[in-house]
Formats: sequence, structure tokens, C-alpha cells
Amino acid sequence: MDRRRAAFVLVGFVLAGIGFVAAVDAWMLLAARGDSTARLAEVPRAQVAIVPGALVHPDGRMSAMLADRVQSAADLYRAGKVGRILVSGDHHRLGYDETDTMRDALLRAGVPSRAIFTDYAGFDTWSTMVRAREVFGVERAVVVTQGFHMARALSLGRSAGLDVHGLVSDRGHRYGSQGTKSEVRELAARVKGLQQAVLEPEVLLGPPHPIEGNGRASWGPPDPLAPRAPG
Repeated sequence: MDRRRAAFVLVGFVLAGIGFVAAVDAWMLLAARGDSTARLAEVPRAQVAIVPGALVHPDGRMSAMLADRVQSAADLYRAGKVGRILVSGDHHRLGYDETDTMRDALLRAGVPSRAIFTDYAGFDTWSTMVRAREVFGVERAVVVTQGFHMARALSLGRSAGLDVHGLVSDRGHRYGSQGTKSEVRELAARVKGLQQAVLEPEVLLGPPHPIEGNGRASWGPPDPLAPRAPG
């Protein structure tokens, strides 16, 4: 009898957890509905495109997911939708540099250096959005990311005090196993995102780099260990 009761309790906890995750998922999706588009012409003008980081391969090549984000941001700039691009990624250790990899790809795409701002402490989406507001002085932005990530990015952007819209950067790709893993992880990430939106945890900041200025002032020294993809 005790084992049966314990099994019922365990099943109850599991179902409650699943229900909670589903509720958070539905809330974020509904909250961000209608504020993103995959059509460049429908994107409202803004100060800056915010490009969150994603996987960079050991040889320095961007993952397909990250390459699509960067290409979509370059398209926004060329279309005159934004005047600046803020690339925000993970560079917590030597040898792995999402931020400068994105910056270099934008330069190769013809975006002028003064228009590209670099954020090396975008360790997660909350950090990216808070730092955009507090370090770079962003008020109005277009977030450029994949559809599975967009709802959380917009929700956290608003919680950080930004006026944000989104450009979905899937560009017709499914991303294979990386896409599948990312979509599964996103379910748990949305729960974390809700916690961050409510508790507003502190984020590593630093000296200001006003987004109206010259982006080159935000660039850090080259990482001597990070491989660079051939350009």
C-alpha cells in the first residue's frame, strides 16, 4: 500500500511539473504573439538589431543557426531598418568567441565597423537584454533569432525595459540535430526565463558604450586562441 501511495505521489508531481512547464510555455507564446515576423518589410524601424549568440564550431565556423541570425541582421541594416547591430555572445574563456565571430561575419557582409557593437558578456538571453539597456543605452530594438527562441527573447527584452520586436531568422532551415536539441532545451529555458523576468537577477555590467556612438569603441582585444573562419 505504501509503495502504491508513493507511486501515486510521484506521478502527481510529474504531472504537476509537466503542467507548469506547459503553462509557462503557453504564457510566453501568447505574450509575444504578433510582435515578430519573418518578413523583412514588416519589421518596424528601430535603433539597433540585437543578435544573441549561438554555437561556433571548433574551427571558427558559425553554426547554421548563428549564420542565419547574422545574415538576417545584415539584411536589416542594408534595408535601413536599423542603424546599428549589437552582437551579444559568450566569450567567457579564451579560445571560444561567439561575439567577434559574428562581428567579423558582418564586416564581410559589408556592414561598416562603426555600426557594429560587441557585447562579450551575453551569457544568456537575460544578460543580453539587460546589458543592451544598461551598457549600450538601447531603447528600441529588433531581436534577430530563430522562431523557437523568439517568445522568450521578446519577453525578457520587455522585462529589461526595452521596446522590442522580432525578426525570425530561420530562413527556411530546420538545423538538424542542433535545432531539435535547441527546441527541447527551450522548454526548460522558458521556465528559467520566467524566473528571471520576475526576480530580475543582477547581471555583469561594465563601462557604457552608447549605441549612438562608434561601435569600434566596444570591441575588445583579439582572442589569440580563437580560430577564425576563412573570409
